[in-house]
Amino acid sequence: MAATLRIQSDWSRALSKDEGEAWLSCRSPGKPTLYGSVTRRGLGSDGVPDIAASEGFVVGEVTKKSILISCPHENVSTKFLAPYTSFSRIHQKSIICLDISSGGGLGVSTSTDGTMKIWQAANGEIRRLLEGHVYDVNCCRFFPSGLVVLSGGMDAQLKIWSAEDASCVVTFKGHKGGILDTAVVDRGRNVLSCSRDGTARLWDCGKSACLGIIADCGSPVNGIAVGTADNSLNLGTPEKPPSEREVGTEGKILLLAREDKKLQGVGLQSRQPVFLFVGSDAFNCCTFLSSTYILAGTQDGNIYQLDVRNTNAPIQVIHRSGAPVLSLLPYRDGFIASQGN
Repeated sequence: MAATLRIQSDWSRALSKDEGEAWLSCRSPGKPTLYGSVTRRGLGSDGVPDIAASEGFVVGEVTKKSILISCPHENVSTKFLAPYTSFSRIHQKSIICLDISSGGGLGVSTSTDGTMKIWQAANGEIRRLLEGHVYDVNCCRFFPSGLVVLSGGMDAQLKIWSAEDASCVVTFKGHKGGILDTAVVDRGRNVLSCSRDGTARLWDCGKSACLGIIADCGSPVNGIAVGTADNSLNLGTPEKPPSEREVGTEGKILLLAREDKKLQGVGLQSRQPVFLFVGSDAFNCCTFLSSTYILAGTQDGNIYQLDVRNTNAPIQVIHRSGAPVLSLLPYRDGFIASQGN
């Protein structure tokens, strides 16, 4: 496993003033962590900060928005990017979940301050306050239209909101524990939810009704993802004909990231198990990279890449730190991961 070079998260703020300083660390598995710092010594004639590193580290290219740092001893270098922009007034406490509309114009987020808000992605201006859940709201996401929001809370309720006037247009009830994640099927006539009660459920938005329990795991389901399955994958056959209210479930597989260290694949229309993979710790999140490749993250910091056609052994296991992997997002030819450190 390659070495990992880290810099404290607020480095751009630390280096935005003269004599600013940020801490560095370089960790290679099985070796002592190397520590150091970078210090700003002022501004160059071109307006770019003049930055120097402590012994063991080398500063490469520096711009107003990025800095390249190397650790020659471990033969590793990393380019760190400053935030393009920051919004500090949307919430007063930690952000639990956020999503951006398909057009990129709006954001929605929930926080431990007890609020869920819709805001302008360009400037952070708050547009709507979505009120109606009791206790924390664990998850929120836009429908593909960008005009509707789906949320799930510790009150075991799943709600659909209008992003235009903040009205709650639908409330689904049926879970016996807090809802931990959601997914939208195709254009959104059906949605999915998973809960601390161990179940994943399929809902009909038009009739405000539960179309069925997709899986009952006997353990909290922390995250779900729905995707189109590879044609060679056997998704099973439904025990009875699916409801005419089910739209877009055929050929889909549902991933379940479970608290009991298991990652499960289930045929969305058939409700039949497709695979069951046991990891090193509780699975927190999962996502599709393609119709064949998936990712899942655990509480002890592992990111598993699997081929759904053969889950006997992972393609790779990525371990950058022991901090919990909290979310995964496909990006270009790779992915973005967030961890609890």
